[in-house]
Amino acid sequence: MPSSSSSSAPSPHAAPSPHAAPMPRAAPVPRAAQVPHAAPDGAATGDAPPTVPAQAKPHPQPQPQPQPQPQPQPQPQTRAPRARPASEPAATASASLRHPRACVTELRLSAFAGHRGARFPLGAVTLFTGASGTGKSTALRAYQALARLGGGARLAEVFADPVACVPQGARPDAQRRRGFRIGCTADGPAGPVRLDVAVQAEPELRIVGERLSAGGVVLLETALRDPGRRTVQAAWHTGGSAPVTRAPLPDDRLGTALLPLRVAGKTDGQRQVLAAAEQMVVALRSVFACDPQPDWMGVPVPTGSGRLLTGCDNLADVLWRIREECGRRHAALVAALSAGSAGRAGPVVDLRAEPLPDGTVRAVLDRAGGGCTELARLGYGELRYLALALVLLTGPGVLDVDPAGEVPAATQTLTLLADGLDRGLDVRQRAELLRLAVRMAERGHIRCVGAVSDGSWAARTDGVTVVDLGP
Repeated sequence: MPSSSSSSAPSPHAAPSPHAAPMPRAAPVPRAAQVPHAAPDGAATGDAPPTVPAQAKPHPQPQPQPQPQPQPQPQPQTRAPRARPASEPAATASASLRHPRACVTELRLSAFAGHRGARFPLGAVTLFTGASGTGKSTALRAYQALARLGGGARLAEVFADPVACVPQGARPDAQRRRGFRIGCTADGPAGPVRLDVAVQAEPELRIVGERLSAGGVVLLETALRDPGRRTVQAAWHTGGSAPVTRAPLPDDRLGTALLPLRVAGKTDGQRQVLAAAEQMVVALRSVFACDPQPDWMGVPVPTGSGRLLTGCDNLADVLWRIREECGRRHAALVAALSAGSAGRAGPVVDLRAEPLPDGTVRAVLDRAGGGCTELARLGYGELRYLALALVLLTGPGVLDVDPAGEVPAATQTLTLLADGLDRGLDVRQRAELLRLAVRMAERGHIRCVGAVSDGSWAARTDGVTVVDLGP
């Protein structure tokens, strides 16, 4: 995928830091910090940061000169049209028509574990495919990490083993520092918004640089100026009498997630910052990472909140709730289960939770002809198929996810992350599950990003983006 280039953003009136690269421009806003020996801005991805148009150089240009194009970086093959890179100009009106709800449309792993300079387009249904060890699970892990940071989690909660995220072969600098870089693009009513984060993993875990940009304007930049303090110097776009506002932010939290609490929204520039930050946060927070555990799904459970856990081990409790509260959703789940069943014991006509004398509930299937089957008797693949179908047919109110409460649910899009999406499924089940994912994604309320061992069976399916990471 060819990379694009644009000029750098200005730096602040402060002494240069080992984490901040020198800026060529005179009127400064701070530039995002560089992680030692991780991919620098633009070096790995081919992306240069966007510019602040008002800070352009004053000397005249008699004729516009064509800019030299950088050499394209090798990228994984995709079997669907790629998402437009966020660095390309886009009409806000057309962007809002294509993405009326905030959603992540590109994942960037500039320097993360085994990935360098990787840019992955994300469609409504995206499948990462490739042999074992090609980085499918790593890509999903990076996405989930961004989602948790967007929800306000601290670095130590997100990266239990940060050294494992450092690019392979990265050497420490003179201060024994190493780190990694990840980012994404969230599209929506505000147009494409880019977020890039540089994290120092050693000797201590901290965010050393962050950049939020939209429409060619750098809206937020943070940089580590004093390694002895647990803060980064932040500057966000104001657009009023003062072009930027500067303040310290904690180095263990994502600055973008904190902006709605710090920006007043009095000027057009501040409102632009708020719109971009809120779109990014909404897109990241509406993520549900699901890894069904069939060994526990058939076990009776006590009734509780009725919100599905990531391992789906409280499936019976959730069935008890949705059967009572949403008959249409429950009927769709029964139809999906019947379509994916082998049918040797007869078609499925109902799926219900049965109360037991000890106060727990267990899930059972009712079949045509009066037969009844405990959920614990189903096979590994049948249980995984059932759990994933349930997630696709439900929403944040039924899942153990923390969406943005300040934004109406009708304007949010839930994203299902499923590593090993096809694990244990037979040919019929995976085809039915993919059809269900595409059908639900067309409604705009849910997206799906999964990893499969072989994506050839899905490559020609309309509405599916297959990202092939190679053999």
